[in-house]
Amino acid sequence: MAKVGLSAVAEAAGVSEATVSRVVNNPSVVAAETRRVVEEAMRRVGYTRPTHGSLVLLVTPGIRDPFFAHLSDRIAAALGLQGLRAVICSAPVGGTQELDFVGAMVDAGAVGVVFVSASNTLDEAEPAVHRLLTSRGIPFVCINGNFPGVPAPGLSTNDLMASELAVDHLWRLGHRRIGLAAGPVGNRPSELRVEGFIAALRMRGDDGPFHVVRHEYSIEGGISATTALLDDSPLTAIVAASDEIALGAVRVVRRRGLRVPEDISIVGYDDVYPLDYADPPLTSVRQPLERLAEAVVPVMTRLLKHRAVHRGELLFEPELIIRSSTAIPPAPSRRHEGRG
Repeated sequence: MAKVGLSAVAEAAGVSEATVSRVVNNPSVVAAETRRVVEEAMRRVGYTRPTHGSLVLLVTPGIRDPFFAHLSDRIAAALGLQGLRAVICSAPVGGTQELDFVGAMVDAGAVGVVFVSASNTLDEAEPAVHRLLTSRGIPFVCINGNFPGVPAPGLSTNDLMASELAVDHLWRLGHRRIGLAAGPVGNRPSELRVEGFIAALRMRGDDGPFHVVRHEYSIEGGISATTALLDDSPLTAIVAASDEIALGAVRVVRRRGLRVPEDISIVGYDDVYPLDYADPPLTSVRQPLERLAEAVVPVMTRLLKHRAVHRGELLFEPELIIRSSTAIPPAPSRRHEGRG
């Protein structure tokens, strides 16, 4: 007898396959009535939920961050369409908790692991995590950074291009004093964004000094980094390494009696927040979230079937989304207005 798939359940319930997948893999995010309709359709068509042998662990540094939450949800849904059940683990990057979670899930029967910008992004990642998986023969895929020296399949946003897009946009508007509120030291995507930022300015004839401050990926990190940048130099534009950092930057600019974008332009990164509703709507470099999520599935399924995959990093192109937080720079006489 042929196995009943998600498509049959979706047709019987009158919903999408993605909705059925969420009921199977992450039912808490589905409305109760929709969940009831889907579960009734499962019983009606004879659908059998996947057993523990189809579990894939998604390791993320935190689901409070909209980017990680959205990406993990998309990956879980895409895996579900292939009969794989995702379990999302939120653990501090590089901490022992991550190793504990991975070990426990492998013991519970997980057949694969996807690292969603977790310890795989660290320059000095703890090798115990990938050593455990390798020793147990558990395949894994890395998003936004491979473990150093480990030939695992990786899927990443092209962070060098992301910085180029942001700098090119501001340069074309006329900005020549541009700062970077970057992510933390030792985080590979952050390092690449700094490298790309400096390379983009040098390509346009700017030999420095370059205005770069490193901090955490958070609103508070954005506040601290932007404060340091503006204390150091009268900038007309700031590139932020995340949308949260950018929102912190907006707050600092306004506290100084300045305006965005009339006095200082700001560009974010990720474009996962509903940035059209920010004040002002935030220009941001969009990570290709959907394409990253969809690309995980064929790689993981090939690994699970012991088929050959590319052992290296596949880069996905970001996109600049222009909104209202960037504009031509102010006249020189206006740059210091409002400074306390």
